[in-house]
Amino acid sequence: MSGARRRLELAGASLAAALMILPGVKSASGADVEVIKKKAEVCVACHGPEGSSTNPVVPSLAGQPKQFISTQLVMFREGIRKDPVMSPQSANLSNADIDDLGTYFSERTLVAAGKSSASDTAVSGRSLAERFKCVQCHGPALIGQQHIPRLAGQQAEYLRAQLRGFKASTRFDMDGNMTSAAQPLSEADIEVLVNYLASLQ
Repeated sequence: MSGARRRLELAGASLAAALMILPGVKSASGADVEVIKKKAEVCVACHGPEGSSTNPVVPSLAGQPKQFISTQLVMFREGIRKDPVMSPQSANLSNADIDDLGTYFSERTLVAAGKSSASDTAVSGRSLAERFKCVQCHGPALIGQQHIPRLAGQQAEYLRAQLRGFKASTRFDMDGNMTSAAQPLSEADIEVLVNYLASLQ
């Protein structure tokens, strides 16, 4: 077994153990929302009002699946995924904090990052999303599911950077699926895809 594969297996086991102790899915309401909103203030400083990013290189959190948000925060906290900003921001989050933040941002309404695509661009983008099986994992409407992120309405520049990173095998990829999926993408494909995805509501 290669060292890289062993590290991925260990990371997966660590992540699974950490996620098992997170509270179950719940909906925040009333006074709880205000408490969680206070916790989220540090997040919105970069990720935008209520998690809708206004910075092209920073992803939106609004409307992301709760499990996806929680999983990413656990990975940053545990050092499985590393980022110069997110790693230190996540280091001291408790499981309750992570659960609350996942609930809060998953329940926000995303303000789409891009403008509506022209009909021919939308058709081309949808065709690529189907041909490269984006819709298979991210869902028919590309709004994500469970631990898989929402792509619809995300910042184009952020998406572009992630796809290039996966293609170059420099972006962290727990199971290798995105690295494999990105290999056949040309730079032109990436441009059409990211502009299409950013335009979706």
